[in-house]
Amino acid sequence: MGVEVSRLSNGLTVATETLPSIESVAMGVWVKSGARNERDDEHGMAHLLEHMAFKGTNKRSAFQIASEIENVGGEINAATSVETTSFYARVLADDVPLGLDLLSDILTESKFDPSELEREQHVILQEIGAAHDTPDDVVFDRFTETAYRHQTIGRSILGTPETVKSFTSKQLHSFMERQYGAEQMVVVAAGDIKHDVFVRDVERRLGSFRPKAEGFMPQYAQYVGGDFREHRDLMDAQIVLGFEGRAYHVRDFYASQILSMILGGGMSSRLFQEVREKRGLCYSVYAFHWGFSDTGLFGVHAATGQADISKLVPVIIAELEKSGEKISQEELDRARAQYRAGLIMSAESASSRASQIARQILLFGRPIAKEELMERLGALTVDRLTDLSSRLFSTKPTVTAVGPIGTLATYESICDALPKGNGGLHKLAV
Repeated sequence: MGVEVSRLSNGLTVATETLPSIESVAMGVWVKSGARNERDDEHGMAHLLEHMAFKGTNKRSAFQIASEIENVGGEINAATSVETTSFYARVLADDVPLGLDLLSDILTESKFDPSELEREQHVILQEIGAAHDTPDDVVFDRFTETAYRHQTIGRSILGTPETVKSFTSKQLHSFMERQYGAEQMVVVAAGDIKHDVFVRDVERRLGSFRPKAEGFMPQYAQYVGGDFREHRDLMDAQIVLGFEGRAYHVRDFYASQILSMILGGGMSSRLFQEVREKRGLCYSVYAFHWGFSDTGLFGVHAATGQADISKLVPVIIAELEKSGEKISQEELDRARAQYRAGLIMSAESASSRASQIARQILLFGRPIAKEELMERLGALTVDRLTDLSSRLFSTKPTVTAVGPIGTLATYESICDALPKGNGGLHKLAV
C-alpha cells in the first residue's frame, strides 16, 4: 500500500504505513524543533523538556504513564536531536488507542511540576557528568562546537550545568508553546495499522492542538572549522578530522553519503583496510557524513594509542587524497549495495520505518519512495565522487583530539598536508 498521508484542519500531518506480517505498531510525534532552536539562555531546554514530558500530566502521574504502557507490554520514550524532537511508543495493534492517548497527553497536558523538575535537573547533571567522563562523547561534542563556533547548531544537546539548573517550569511551558505547533509536527504510525482509523484517533486527541507556534528560527549555519585539543591521561587518543559536508537538500548529499561509506563505512572500506588491517595503527576507524537542513559535516573518527598517532593521521590524509584521484566502479557498486541493504533492512523494523517517514516529511514535505532514493544513488558516477572528494578535502578542516595527544601534528601541519590547498607547504610523512 505504501505510505498514506493526511493533513488535519489545524495543519497536523498524519502518515501511516501498513507493514504485512508485523503485529505491532510503532507510532510517534515528531516536532521540527530541537536543540538548535534554543535561545542563548535556553541551552539544554529542548532536552530537558523531552525528559519532563514523562514526569506527570494533569491526568496521569509519572508512575501512571510508565505503568499504563508497560501493563500492555508496550514501551514509550523520546529523543532530542539538533533539529527535531520525537516522542514515540510501540504497542501491539489492539493497544494503539492507549499509546496514542499517552503521547497526546504528554504533549498537551504536561504539568512540569517544580519538584519533579528539580529531580530531573539533577538527573541531567549526572548525564552531563557521564558524558564528560566519556572521551568519545567529548571529542564529538568539541568537534561540532569547533566546526560551528558560537552557534546553536554546534552546542551540546545536553546543555551546561549552569543553564540546566536555571530553568523553571514557566520557562518550559513557554518554550513548548513557542516551538510546538501542529504545522511543525508529524504523527506517524507503522505496522499493523489502518490509516483512516488512526487519522480519526489523532483528530480526536490532537485536532485542536494550536496550529502555529511562534518558533525561534536559528541563524543560518556558518561552518568555521579549527582546532581543539584536550590532554587527558588515557590509554587511547580520540581524534576526529572533519570538513564541511552537504545539507539534505543539495545535489551532493547522497554522493557524500556514498563517499563516507567508501572511505570508512565497513570492514572493506579504504580506511579500515589501510589503517587497521594493513598497518595495525588503531582498533577503530570510520568515516561519517551528517546532514542538516542548511549544512553538513563530513569526518573521520579514529581511536589509537599515543605511540601510533604520528603515523595514523598521515595515513588517513593520504587516503582522503587518493579518493580525489581515483574511485573504482567496484567500490561505488559496493557502497550502493550497502546503502540499499540498509534501507531494506530498516524497513523491516516498524520503529525505524516510522522514524524514517517522519524525517522525510519534516525535511522534504513528503515521504520519499525507496525507488526514488535508489534512482538518485544510481545517478552517481565515479567521476562525480572523485570531483566531490577533491573539493571536500581541500577546505578548512576541523580537528579535535582528546587523550594522550602529545605526538599529534600541529593544526597548521595538518592543513598543509591536506590535498590541493590549505597552504600545500609540505606533506606529513606516511
